[in-house]
Amino acid sequence: MLPGGDPLLAARVAVPAVPAAFVDRQRLADRLSEGLRHPLVLVNGPAGAGKTLLVARWAATARLPGPLAWLTAEQEDNAPGVFWAYLLEALRRGGAALPEDLGVPVRPDTVDHSLLTRLAAHLGGRTAPVVVVLDEFERITAPAVAQELDRLLRHAAGGLRLVLISRTEPLLPLHRYRAAGAIAEIRAAALAFTPDETAVLLRRHGLCVSEQGVRALTDRTEGWAAGLRLCALAAERAADPATYLKEFEAGDNTIADYLLAEVLEAQPAETQDLLLSAGILERIHPGLADALTGRRDAAGILEHLHRANAFVTPLGHGWYRLHPLFAEILRVNLRARRPGAEEELHRRAARWLHAHGRVADALPHATAAGDWGPAASWFVDDLAVGQLFHGLAADRWAAVLADLPPGASGPAVELVRAARHIRAGDAVRALRHLDRADRPAAGAAADRGDLRARRLTSAFLRVLAAGPAGLPEMAEEASRTAEGLERELPADRLAQCPELPALRLNALGSARLWAGRT
Repeated sequence: MLPGGDPLLAARVAVPAVPAAFVDRQRLADRLSEGLRHPLVLVNGPAGAGKTLLVARWAATARLPGPLAWLTAEQEDNAPGVFWAYLLEALRRGGAALPEDLGVPVRPDTVDHSLLTRLAAHLGGRTAPVVVVLDEFERITAPAVAQELDRLLRHAAGGLRLVLISRTEPLLPLHRYRAAGAIAEIRAAALAFTPDETAVLLRRHGLCVSEQGVRALTDRTEGWAAGLRLCALAAERAADPATYLKEFEAGDNTIADYLLAEVLEAQPAETQDLLLSAGILERIHPGLADALTGRRDAAGILEHLHRANAFVTPLGHGWYRLHPLFAEILRVNLRARRPGAEEELHRRAARWLHAHGRVADALPHATAAGDWGPAASWFVDDLAVGQLFHGLAADRWAAVLADLPPGASGPAVELVRAARHIRAGDAVRALRHLDRADRPAAGAAADRGDLRARRLTSAFLRVLAAGPAGLPEMAEEASRTAEGLERELPADRLAQCPELPALRLNALGSARLWAGRT
């Protein structure tokens, strides 16, 4: 069963052409060459990571140990006879000089194992190994084909070097190759462009971008090769290329079309629904994703997306993240496909995160849903106020609370306003909001929350505001109140917010100094 009559054969067995703007990345070419010391080389990354062009340039320019055979896999190759017929033809066209009596598969659905035994013996007898590149190997999903390929590689006695290019994990037993030190791997992290490589790519497109702009573009795309190239192509047509690269909108260019076609629309309906819903999240947990979709299948879908290199990266402990550019495009498409759904998704995310003790993650979703009452109550009830004045997340907390609307009301909301004014250095206005929060009429509404936490938050903020307001006696009284309330808290709860007593004592000391009590 020879495929010689196939009009597409020449394209499938030819090394792909490399565009003029291609950026040679010697660090990766060297890794490919060094990888040939092993029987198996795996180049694995998401769509558009630059896998094929990287290997194609290397194949055309590197000093290889022997002849090169290239085969781009197709879905039909899952029939063993078809796969081996094409691979044998690729070997012959690549100059492997196979014996005339080797034979070919005679049926599309099977291959004679004696043929593969003869092929392994021939390869094992060569003085220089044959390099076989199998591109788009994610299309090979038939276990029989993968098992036969593994058997050939193990029995070729060093006469074969197999380079697999794949978006997904191939079906070969990679764990055995790793244990034997018989595999070299180039993964997505290594394929990502560095800022220096981005700068070269932009120059190839005639674009002059500042070092800061190059780094910002690299960070936003996370070095994704296709994203960078599509940005560069679009910028070439822009009136102001530098501004375009700095401010491009993910949903309004060819990057969106690429990701939607290659990643989102290639998935089944349930996966598309999960991705569109999860686009609002910075980090995804299966339980959180289930809360958004109303189903219970997120764990399997997220694991599949990760293994398929579909821009979903595991973070450990069951959490995942989406590529930020992909998430941005998903949000744009969510608004177009499901108008009005975003607010409810944020509300569900906020409730799930708060129920699982992640108030810092819950608040941005609650505010995005317009649920300022619950957001303010969580901020107060979870004694998170100290984090607005201390720690690496202080600016993030301030940004989340910055959009508190004037119409929001209630004791917790007043405490949030007071905290914002103290952070801004306006102690007088802060004290006005603290007075409103402590009024008995407002207190009735607060009974639905944690009254002790509200009183402690109010006393804590009074200590911070009293010194700058020139009220040292208020600072002393409020500190005593706060200290008493801290003692009433369970030890484990106070241990979760050690910044509260520390910040209180620091503010009390400052108030005493301002009052001349040295």
